[in-house]
Amino acid sequence: MNQAFRPRIGASACPHDCPSTCALEVEVIDSRTIGRIRGAADNLYTAGVICEKVARYAERVHHPDRLLHPMRRVGPKGSGQFAPISWDDALDIVAEQFQLAEQKHGSEAVWPYYYAGTMGYVMRDGINRLRNAKKYSGFFSTICVNPAWSGYMAGTGKLAGADPREMARSDLVVIWGTNAVNTQVNVMTHATRARKERGAKIVVVDVYMNATMRQADLPVLIRPGTDGALACAVMHCLFRDGKADWDYLERYAEAPRELEEHVRSRDAAWASKITGCPVETIEAFAALVGERKRAYFRLGYGFSRSRNGAINMHAASCIPVVTGAWKLEGGGAFHNNGDVFHLDKTLIEGLDVRDPSIRMLDQSRIGSILTGDKEALLGGGPVTALLIQNTNPVSVAPDQEVVKRGFARDDLFVCVHEQFMTDTAKVADIVIPATMFLEHDDFYTAGGSQYLLLGPKLVDPPGECRSNHEVNSALARRLGVQHRGFEMTPREIIDATLQASGWGTLKELEANRWIDCQPDFATAHYVNGFAYPDGKFRFKPDWPNAPFGRWHRYEMPTKPMPTLPDHWDVIEEADTEHPFRLATSPSRGFLNSTFSETPTSLSRERRPTVMINPDDAAACGVTDGEQIVLGNRRGEVRIHTKLFDGVRRGVLIAESLWPNSAYADGRGINTLTGSDSVAPFGGAAFHDNKVWLKKLTTGRTSAI
Repeated sequence: MNQAFRPRIGASACPHDCPSTCALEVEVIDSRTIGRIRGAADNLYTAGVICEKVARYAERVHHPDRLLHPMRRVGPKGSGQFAPISWDDALDIVAEQFQLAEQKHGSEAVWPYYYAGTMGYVMRDGINRLRNAKKYSGFFSTICVNPAWSGYMAGTGKLAGADPREMARSDLVVIWGTNAVNTQVNVMTHATRARKERGAKIVVVDVYMNATMRQADLPVLIRPGTDGALACAVMHCLFRDGKADWDYLERYAEAPRELEEHVRSRDAAWASKITGCPVETIEAFAALVGERKRAYFRLGYGFSRSRNGAINMHAASCIPVVTGAWKLEGGGAFHNNGDVFHLDKTLIEGLDVRDPSIRMLDQSRIGSILTGDKEALLGGGPVTALLIQNTNPVSVAPDQEVVKRGFARDDLFVCVHEQFMTDTAKVADIVIPATMFLEHDDFYTAGGSQYLLLGPKLVDPPGECRSNHEVNSALARRLGVQHRGFEMTPREIIDATLQASGWGTLKELEANRWIDCQPDFATAHYVNGFAYPDGKFRFKPDWPNAPFGRWHRYEMPTKPMPTLPDHWDVIEEADTEHPFRLATSPSRGFLNSTFSETPTSLSRERRPTVMINPDDAAACGVTDGEQIVLGNRRGEVRIHTKLFDGVRRGVLIAESLWPNSAYADGRGINTLTGSDSVAPFGGAAFHDNKVWLKKLTTGRTSAI
């Protein structure tokens, strides 16, 4: 050990695409080495608890397969054959290729493509400063949040809700549309505290008996994409049984009498036929909501994964309005706290040089864009150059066969800035090594709580790894771009952004580690009215003009959206040719495609599997652990079965996002997911797929 360096505990924040954004305490052993990571006990939301993935982050930081040096492709595209080059040569090539693309097809031929590999504002969103300054094609973000955010905001008028820490002071915690044990463990911390200290009940609504469902007092198992029907039946019971708070409804809600009449015919028997959930379970759920008015509805991102997700989210969010749960501490609803932070990202993203006429391409449709679909290209020219940071589209983007065809184009130049040799890095022309979150300065906001957190640099990066900010600034210089953000350090950008946003200075944040941005009770609970001019929650949203539309363009639905909460029948229903519904749910060991290289996660997940009900397996003549083929019009995937009686008949669950190479034929699970845009403001329906199942025979498949 370096005797000049004394081991210490450094404060940080988890950078990953998880709503918790945990406050961390990191064991820093020396200037390049970390040890164990723990949750900060004095952060009231993290409360000392973090997921096992991040607790063992040293496995990622010090992994022997980390990319350490720039490389240039020397073999055919996709061959994985690369040779080392210098940083200067790598960046010179990238700049030259971008200039050639611009000369031939205009500036929109270059598409900086990124997402949520880090949620740090400087390192994630700084790429937008480069694209805005150069007038490159814009980035229409659609892979994760759109249906859920738009559905929630359609009712409340903004993206904010009851303090998430209030779950611990609730008498009923409803966890709906999120497997919190796998994806945001802190929800379980506060929910189980309420059960222990207050005798609260926990209800979990999901599409299979996952780890969170198994901790519920009442697990409510439904078919994928049928949440709206369940919500309507619960409201039917509340109105029927006199549990609606009419004083609250008349003051705070639009059209409550219309809603009551609308759900009069949508009883538990009606919902049971749609959801597959027994009438008795639906009635029991409604009874708990009616009896325990201090009910906290924690609504997750599962709503984003269905074609009717916005309608489903809105319907679920209506329930605590019917009961008046918002009036009480520990009551109301919560999805994300994005609107409480009011960040001014002008400097980070270069919004002062943004040209609103530049096209905004849909990230979920990257396959169609790269294969020349005119509609996906918004009528413009081709994309011939990509800079990819913080994401792995050849694994995570939907409609994978089309994505792969797009990346195989000989006239497409791709630079990937990455930490490991991902599926996307393997098809790049230039691969450059990226830092991890402990190796650069950044700051974060927690969607699942109310904290703004600092994540300072704690150790030096290995090899020649450089941060996103360093790469974007170096390219800007080579491309002749002028913007003050490229001349500033990350710390200077953080300080300026905090001050512009009204959150003080970097020095103050560094001293305090985080800022609690939670509004007061009256604001968080909409005591003075919801965020519409008349102060009323919208049971009848104006979908084309819902508040989320200020960020995203309206997508015309294939069928008219329901006026009031309902089951919107636009999902991929099973049919004779495709008798199963497939959901690609998150695993405990991976986070999207991240952690799929670490030993602990690999040992937990073992191999790609699909859960199938034993009765379905018997009918199909397949056994536990057998390799089968799943398919639809988008492609086929070979995968092993896992017999599990916690899924309903006709439903299949494939957890995790394994690299394509983990599958026998190199085709990952997103081969089967669609990239069609979800109304009303875009999105990709990852859990909304109809598929067939076939047995493998010698050298071929046989139909069931």
